[in-house]
Amino acid sequence: MSRFDVTIAGELNLDLILYGLPEDLPRERELLANRMMLTLGSSSAIVAHNLAALGCRVGFISCIGDDPLGQIALERLGAGGVDVSEVRRRTGKQTGLTVLLQRDGWRNIITYPGTIFDLTFDDLNLNYLSDSRHFHLSSYFLHRGLRDRVVELLQKMKAAGLSVSLDTNDDPEDLWQAGLMDALRFVDVFLPNAWEAKKTAGAEDAQAALALLARRVPLVVMKIGAEGAVAQRGQERFNSPAIQVDAVDSVGAGDSFDAGFLWQYLRGADLPACLAAGNLAGALSTTRPGGTEAFRDPEYRETFLAGNAANLKLR
Repeated sequence: MSRFDVTIAGELNLDLILYGLPEDLPRERELLANRMMLTLGSSSAIVAHNLAALGCRVGFISCIGDDPLGQIALERLGAGGVDVSEVRRRTGKQTGLTVLLQRDGWRNIITYPGTIFDLTFDDLNLNYLSDSRHFHLSSYFLHRGLRDRVVELLQKMKAAGLSVSLDTNDDPEDLWQAGLMDALRFVDVFLPNAWEAKKTAGAEDAQAALALLARRVPLVVMKIGAEGAVAQRGQERFNSPAIQVDAVDSVGAGDSFDAGFLWQYLRGADLPACLAAGNLAGALSTTRPGGTEAFRDPEYRETFLAGNAANLKLR
């Protein structure tokens, strides 16, 4: 039996979320937020944390600085049940930080990459990563130190018998190249949102993008926010509506969807059940600030899941 259900190599940092800001930010003014949250951030870590909260055995490789932000992020991820024994520390370096300026229905996202760019192929313990059933990669375009060898990494994971999933997240340079199409040749499950799907496929219509991407990847799962998700496998399409909740924010909702989808995917559930689980986890995420806070409270998490799982026919 493999040591892990899922292994992840990716970024680890915190999110600072500020609420109640005006839509326009005038220069040289001191503006007041009415709430804030400092929480575990980074797409890779949110997926890892929430997979562990859902009962998966998760191994994680990353690098952080030798600063308090890195220590907080590491402790938060470890407390969530993720194995962090392979996380590296960079002496004299600063851990990354994402600042989210949250408005009603939209946000600005500003990331200081710090050690996000420092993770390289040489940092990866391939025996550790391959001692798993599945490998997941998030934030493809942020991994500047690793990106040139992502294809090699995915090839090795496939050769070791793992299934592979990938979520690009946004490209800060808005180029949407950097070898992504080569990497998709070794991906079993591609998990973009509608914007990312259109940019990856070079299409202006999300449904056309889904069809184009489904010619390259066995299973494409496209997140469409408040409308839920749609997946295409070969010529088959499956739609799954979102679960309606009183949302606090959507920070990390897409990453939480990934965790919920993979939770059921690795249990051998059918595709409708996987989509429903993704929407369930994404909805849960939005009910507390940030991407992991709703998953950190066991009683709250289990009550929410139990109240919906039976109707969704989840195991």
